[in-house]
Amino acid sequence: MTDRSGLEDYLSSRNIKYRTDEPLSAHCSFRIGGQADFFALPADTEELEALVSFCRENLIRYRLVGRGTNLLFDDAGFRGLIISLSLLDTVRREGNEIVALCGAQLSKVCLLASNEGLSGIEKLFGIPGSVGGAVYMNAGAYGSEIKDVCTSVTVLDGEGNTVTLSNADCDFSYRRSVFTGSGNVILSARFALTPGDPAVIRSEMDEIIAKRVEKQPLDLPSAGSAFKRPEGSYASKLIDECGLKGLTVGGAQVSPKHAGFIVNIGGATSSDVRALSALVAEKVYAETGYLLTPEPEYVEP
Repeated sequence: MTDRSGLEDYLSSRNIKYRTDEPLSAHCSFRIGGQADFFALPADTEELEALVSFCRENLIRYRLVGRGTNLLFDDAGFRGLIISLSLLDTVRREGNEIVALCGAQLSKVCLLASNEGLSGIEKLFGIPGSVGGAVYMNAGAYGSEIKDVCTSVTVLDGEGNTVTLSNADCDFSYRRSVFTGSGNVILSARFALTPGDPAVIRSEMDEIIAKRVEKQPLDLPSAGSAFKRPEGSYASKLIDECGLKGLTVGGAQVSPKHAGFIVNIGGATSSDVRALSALVAEKVYAETGYLLTPEPEYVEP
């Protein structure tokens, strides 16, 4: 970041909510991370677009954060501006479609769809992230992915233009999209659904949540699946077969309940998580030949 006082003056002049030296551990599901120099909360997409444009023009380092469920912040924090999307959480129905802003929880979309008798997105219920994050990485569960229901995404591109991309333009693939690493800012997404029986939809959502509670270590901080699925197998299966459940480095542990999760059992640091992740990948590769790639995105300080 090049101009701390200039950024603070801008945020104050635009009445954008912000805090300095904000602990990032409070803004991610891992409960790990040092302080960010600045932490801003734009109230709408107009404030978000203006803030991003200001940062780009003034070479201020920034990072967008939705619900922080697939991120690992460094213990040293973040030198620059974290832009939280948590206030951009509007979700509405338009015909048989749901339109949601980037900061809305994906589960909020699922609940609205269920209440309105719209089917097609219920299998994604329980994924803890935001709409923006889900689109960014083409989130999925139980055989369903964002690409199956997302018809268009509106973004702020690298030139400062607001454009809408079709499903085909988004180039969705396994845990990736055209937005991954692009620098484009996802503003909102539109999901096309089909009419259904609200009771049936809700019943399936209840079953999905029951499965998550039964199989996943939801009582401990984590970033969800620790590794992407390798072609031809499953990360959790490989880790379990290698006898790595319970393997611990510092406060980070391979969950004894679900081998695909690395959990914070108390006081875990980003160094603990990264060291454990590397150790697991090394052991799995040595014993099986499969190369595991971390799924949570590490945010450098």
